[in-house]
Amino acid sequence: MATRERAAPGSSTLYAMRPGITFDTGALIALERRRQRIARVYTTAVADGLPVTVPAAVLAEWWRGRTDAREIILNGVRLEALDEVLAKLAGEAMAAVPGAATIDAVVMASAARRGDVVYTSDVLDLTRLQSHFPTVRILSA
Repeated sequence: MATRERAAPGSSTLYAMRPGITFDTGALIALERRRQRIARVYTTAVADGLPVTVPAAVLAEWWRGRTDAREIILNGVRLEALDEVLAKLAGEAMAAVPGAATIDAVVMASAARRGDVVYTSDVLDLTRLQSHFPTVRILSA
């Protein structure tokens, strides 16, 4: 499984930031429910050495108590803290896209920083944010 990476001292960036995939809450729920499509995406990413990132705000929305399945999923992804830079990027996106949800903006800003592809069950809402993050690809979980 992937390991969690830590920010360099005095830095808001992660060591070894490289493109991979970012999961939103819907992707985590689908993975937890063992949906075949997202399970295949996840296992392929891990086998290919692609980082699977989950922003901390997504963890807060998804986590409803400890289960073995949730612990396994959490241990297999890279958890990204909501630092000042990420928060500002998300806030600017919310200003540019009226009605955008905070967590959606955080997911898109997170993915944009690395050039990730986003997997979501909420394609329409995240697509609205593509006007602010045009380089982010959005795929259905």
